[in-house]
Amino acid sequence: MREAAGWWEKALASPWGRGAAAVVAGALPALAFPAPALWWLAYVALVPWLLLVRSARTNRRAALDGWLGGAGFMLAVHHWLLPSLHVFILVLAALLGLLWAPWGVLVRHLLHGAPGVRRCAAALVLVPSGWLMVELVRSWEYLGGPWGLLGASQWQVPPALRLASIGGVWLLSLVIVSVNTALAVPVALPRARVPAVAGLLVCAVGGGAAWLWAPVPRAAGSVRIGVVQPGEVAGAEARIARGEALTRSLAGRGVQLVVWGESSVNRDLTRSPAMAARLGALSKDVGADLLVNVDGRHAGQPGIYKSSVLVGPHGATGHRYDKMRLVPFGEYIPLRSVLGWATHVGKAADQNRMRGTRQVLMPVGSAGGLRVGPLVCFESAFPDMSRQLVHDGAQLLVAQSSTSTFQDSWAPAQHASLAALRAAETWRPMAHATLTGVSAVYGPRGEPVGDRLGTERGAAAVYDVPLAEGTSPYVRLGDWALYGAMVALGVYAVVKGARALSSPRGAREGGTADS
Repeated sequence: MREAAGWWEKALASPWGRGAAAVVAGALPALAFPAPALWWLAYVALVPWLLLVRSARTNRRAALDGWLGGAGFMLAVHHWLLPSLHVFILVLAALLGLLWAPWGVLVRHLLHGAPGVRRCAAALVLVPSGWLMVELVRSWEYLGGPWGLLGASQWQVPPALRLASIGGVWLLSLVIVSVNTALAVPVALPRARVPAVAGLLVCAVGGGAAWLWAPVPRAAGSVRIGVVQPGEVAGAEARIARGEALTRSLAGRGVQLVVWGESSVNRDLTRSPAMAARLGALSKDVGADLLVNVDGRHAGQPGIYKSSVLVGPHGATGHRYDKMRLVPFGEYIPLRSVLGWATHVGKAADQNRMRGTRQVLMPVGSAGGLRVGPLVCFESAFPDMSRQLVHDGAQLLVAQSSTSTFQDSWAPAQHASLAALRAAETWRPMAHATLTGVSAVYGPRGEPVGDRLGTERGAAAVYDVPLAEGTSPYVRLGDWALYGAMVALGVYAVVKGARALSSPRGAREGGTADS
């Protein structure tokens, strides 16, 4: 045992060994997400990283440990992008990993040395708050969006989904990092068990109280929808034909809306009256409106859009939503004049897609005017978009997606899981329809409805989707967990600044006093 401990200490004494340990420690939480979906691991996965950063001898080393761990996390969560971006994924992981450098300094400042009870208690609040700031910054769409937020790993845990209805995915991340911090503290500092146990009790009592007493949505009937997943079909025309055949199989089954996946139609319906008439006839045959997704040029407008379009018996109804948030490098290249070389080393977009300007609600005539809020592709990762749609009156959320490029990876399952979280946050059911899987439907509490359509299937499935009334606390109150984290960090900065001004010598000595 002593030999193993000695070997470990020797490895960490080496800059290269310590760097490798930071990368591995940072990557560990990725296993909590689909496909492994080891959700319970999220509550302990950060402990090795926290202990490593805490042991850093200098703030500079702590920042480096934070950076390398963050790069490891981003690379592990997005590893399925490697075939498309090749070496560029390493560059992106390194750049985004920098966001964890200040977090590393914060962790060391709070837990290094022999902190007292007050500093350990402060760490239970400030370490999670710092993590939340990292998640907030990297959620900016131009930095890749909020894919892999730690709270999203809890998409299949009912008590966690209840918490999401109160404070969104941000509250879940806050709780998870708080638990990890509370577990790390007594490992490194046995005499600090009291604040650690107290922190764990607060998380447990808060979660239990939410499960027992948090409000829940009121049932408001149901709607029968069909989800069409063509499967792996070569060529746009063959895919459309396969979608038509599967949709016709839904005739006579009482569906009120049929949803196709992203890029299910390859030309704008206003520029192709024949295609509009063809889909209109299909809608008439099935007895339900179709929500298709067009990847093409709009009449009278430059560029290519990705658009959700509602089609009724007489063709397009006039309701169209143009995707607003585009996938960096997949649908456009930021600063193309500088980064355009990415097209030569991977499958980056050879032409930038155009952005929509506003979110849209679509009343579905065949479903009694049911108001549908469409999202396209990774827009389902943004909690503010689904929250805004529900605030505007959406009764059903629909995400149209295509992860066929990453068919044999973790990406399809990761993407489908986001719908459960958005449903729980907003108290509105959500359908996630794809071309090649995974397609899934979730009820207003984030509970699964019917069977998922996996990547091995091409099928049309019918779902009786429960509807709900009421406004969730998260829709009503918004991102209060984020604001609370900002306030906590702001107060801490003010206190430390005041102490530094009143005691310059103590500040120079690294702040080892209790705080």
